[in-house]
Amino acid sequence: MKSVISLRGAAWLIAVALVILPVVGLVRGWFASDRWPIRTLQVQAPYQHVSADKIRATVAPYLGKGFFATRLDRVQQAVQALPWVATVEARKVWPDTLMLRVQERQPVAHWNGDRLIGRDGEVFAAPGAADIGGLPELSGPDAREGDVVAFYQKVSESFARVGLRVDGVDLSGRASWRLKLGNGAELVIGSDDVQSRLQRFLDVYPRLAQDGQGQPFTRVDLRYANGFAVRWPQTAANAPPEANGGVPHT
Repeated sequence: MKSVISLRGAAWLIAVALVILPVVGLVRGWFASDRWPIRTLQVQAPYQHVSADKIRATVAPYLGKGFFATRLDRVQQAVQALPWVATVEARKVWPDTLMLRVQERQPVAHWNGDRLIGRDGEVFAAPGAADIGGLPELSGPDAREGDVVAFYQKVSESFARVGLRVDGVDLSGRASWRLKLGNGAELVIGSDDVQSRLQRFLDVYPRLAQDGQGQPFTRVDLRYANGFAVRWPQTAANAPPEANGGVPHT
């Protein structure tokens, strides 16, 4: 009796397998991979830095394959590898359409001259990166990129209150800070007492702007114990800031 039940159970399993396996094989593209080929590509993208032709050329090897044989993960990986592409969503629409939604990277700053920082904080390289204008120039050790971005955001807000724009931040290997202002001036901060030095400058800046009689300074060195040195355009060829009183610290 038990052998009869076992045979019936085995027969039932075989019957189920014969029904399920063809379906699974079809869906996974194990066979009939050329049936119901993908013929239509629809792309949603901003097309600011990545062209429609580039996306289509990248996806072209996957077009013409069977609907079920087309691997969405491979399509996504191929498009994701393009410069300027941040994210890719891919899906298939029966019977012959592949749909892509592409999001491009949004640069917020230059990094060390040859790369960009995206809105998500990720550093990336892309063709034409150096030609993009209107972005702050940030530089420093790669391991300190997050610190440089945070410092730029903080000083930009503080300087904006007195009518100054920060166009660049540099952090040296010795942890010394420098700013480049919108008027082209350089602000040397150093590595010690950074916040107090900046606040000292911001407190005095309104009077400093008046003393300049409308002519912007070219360099300010904040590395002094009791003040800072200012260089004006007409004295740029004269003695270095150290001669204006004291010796700068770090």
